[in-house]
Amino acid sequence: MTAMPDESRLLDRAAALVEAAKRAGADAADAIAVRGTSLSVEVRDGAVTETERSESDRLSLRVFAGGRNASVGSNALDEPQVLAERAVAMARVAPEDRYAGLADPARLARTLPALDVVDPDMPSSETLVERAQRAEAAARAVPGVVRSGGASASWSLGGMVLVTSHGFSGSHLRSTHAVSLSAIAGEGTGMQRDYDSAAKTHAVDLPDPAEIGRRAGERAVARLSPARLATGRYTVVFDPRVATSLVGHLAGAANGAAVARKTSFLKDALGTRILPEHVRISDDPLRPRGLGSRPFDGEGVAAEAFDLISGGVLTTWFLDSAAARELGLQTNGRASRGGGGTSPSSTNLTLLAGPLGRAELLSGAEDGIYVTELIGHGVNGVTGDYSRGAAGFRIRGGALAEPVAEITIAGNLKDMYARLLVADDLEYRYAVNAPTVAVEAMTVAGR
Repeated sequence: MTAMPDESRLLDRAAALVEAAKRAGADAADAIAVRGTSLSVEVRDGAVTETERSESDRLSLRVFAGGRNASVGSNALDEPQVLAERAVAMARVAPEDRYAGLADPARLARTLPALDVVDPDMPSSETLVERAQRAEAAARAVPGVVRSGGASASWSLGGMVLVTSHGFSGSHLRSTHAVSLSAIAGEGTGMQRDYDSAAKTHAVDLPDPAEIGRRAGERAVARLSPARLATGRYTVVFDPRVATSLVGHLAGAANGAAVARKTSFLKDALGTRILPEHVRISDDPLRPRGLGSRPFDGEGVAAEAFDLISGGVLTTWFLDSAAARELGLQTNGRASRGGGGTSPSSTNLTLLAGPLGRAELLSGAEDGIYVTELIGHGVNGVTGDYSRGAAGFRIRGGALAEPVAEITIAGNLKDMYARLLVADDLEYRYAVNAPTVAVEAMTVAGR
């Protein structure tokens, strides 16, 4: 596995911070060092409009003292004692938090599995420009596309070093290659825009940029001259790229911190069936080449896969140590760490393929709606009420028909999940993945 740039130096700096915190009077401490480097280009009409390269370092120390805790961060990797003393002083005047603390030592990662998430080849800016230009050229070649909304290609390499006062020391690193394009079709007020994108840890796994551009162009043209829809109740079929949002809403409601605060509409649903029996949703931090893969979490807890939903039953929450203690449970290694503190989150979250073919799902929708775009953020995490702007296509005779726009789809996530139908066309494209899904009898507001 490729080492993080200056990995040993960052480990030494983090370890020095932890030791300094102990000298300053902390009962326990952990320190992270986050390093990242990236290169990106943007292209419009074949010309490069922007090239950006960035590098960043960030060091963060978290201390625990007398039932209290505090975090401090710095971009400077020097003077650990000054930073540690500041953190301990802050902790001593912070409110008590009986749930805060380091992870259980028994849960810490002892071995770090190889996940193949680092591409050893860093692309040049010329390579990224070529990828973006190929995507744009393919989009503009689609009949009906009038211009490009811009293409981009990027590469990044980043990771985290973590050292704790109870003996954990480790690091992980991940690369990402991405291409995206926006295409515009039509003229005047009748213009329509759509996009396509892809991201992979290894460049060899990226789709051909021309394929990305062609799909974006075809999607934009297909949306021309949308019809308005009569208000009513329809079966709504979600394209895979928007079906992932339904999985994301479920993950948010299954976040242990939200459950502990009683701000989740699923707070009383653990161990109950909330989706049809055929539905399974897994979270796997150990997937090779996964965009969310990691060998340990933000507290050093060993990564393990689990089913969030099995047989339609909600089996667990996403938990870091603090949320787990508050709920009387054990962490399942889902602590995310961007700065001083932690919060639970998913890794590679997937709604597994269901029993229905996509054609079968569409034919069952009869006079339904196929949604390809969602607009706005009208989801209430406390009640589960759902209302979002949408665009897509009518479904007639089991096939996609005329485009529709300026509609709102609404329901309650509890009811929507209970009626979820899942197709078998799963593709692993993102950190959250889903096949085509359908929800019967949703309220749709149109004209």
